[in-house]
Amino acid sequence: MAPLNRPPEPRDIRELLDIMARLRNPDGGCPWDLEQDFASIAPYTIEEAYEVADAIDRGDLGDLKDELGDLLLQVVFHAQMAQEQGAFAFPDVVAAICDKMIRRHPHVFGEDSFEDAEAQTRNWEAIKQAERAAAGNADASALAGISRGLPEWQRAVKLQSRAARVGFDWPGPAPVIDKLHEEIGEVQAELAQGDVEANHDRLEDEIGDLLFVAANLARHAKVDPGAALRRANLKFERRFRAMEMLAGERSEALRDLSLEQQEALWQQAKRRERGAE
Repeated sequence: MAPLNRPPEPRDIRELLDIMARLRNPDGGCPWDLEQDFASIAPYTIEEAYEVADAIDRGDLGDLKDELGDLLLQVVFHAQMAQEQGAFAFPDVVAAICDKMIRRHPHVFGEDSFEDAEAQTRNWEAIKQAERAAAGNADASALAGISRGLPEWQRAVKLQSRAARVGFDWPGPAPVIDKLHEEIGEVQAELAQGDVEANHDRLEDEIGDLLFVAANLARHAKVDPGAALRRANLKFERRFRAMEMLAGERSEALRDLSLEQQEALWQQAKRRERGAE
């Protein structure tokens, strides 16, 4: 095949579309890319979205630029496969999102106006519901349209937020904390049965309730539970790695220490971290 003809600077989406088309070309394309389909690429799409969020969380704009490119490649990859099937192409994806943004912002592109962001959000949801009805979706529930493909913590918050819009919500965080204690008690009661394996389904149900209420508490506290858990994960990783280093300074493997000795190292790692703040 002839070398790829690159457009003059500045480079734009056309070059990326050409690259993807060439990768998927049965005549000299990439064997791995040619083997892929929507289902096999979907996990990579999700992974790239998380890597974008991670770059944002770390405040690394250079990495964010690269990760946004990786995410854009996923959109181009799916569009190329759809074009090969005669379903749609990348310009159709662009047209669809442009039309949607104009349609859902009548206060910007039309004559509508709203008192505040809350009123605009209610109108946004009304427009989405009308779109679903026009597409033949007869589900009129306040919970309609919440994707089952979302991370479950995110779906929990969306379900709770939708229910809150029709008044089904706690009045504030205090009663949610009371409910959290109640759910912890129910988990403890299940654990007291002794046989974890035999009681697996009940434990899964009660721990699920506990996590659902924890997500609700985060929502009332205006905290993103995903961001909060990401921060907790990073904190744990940072402190655990510090424990390993402290054990290494004593020429000991962490696995060879007792739990009490490991806890002492954990507390030492925490003190060092706080001293550095």
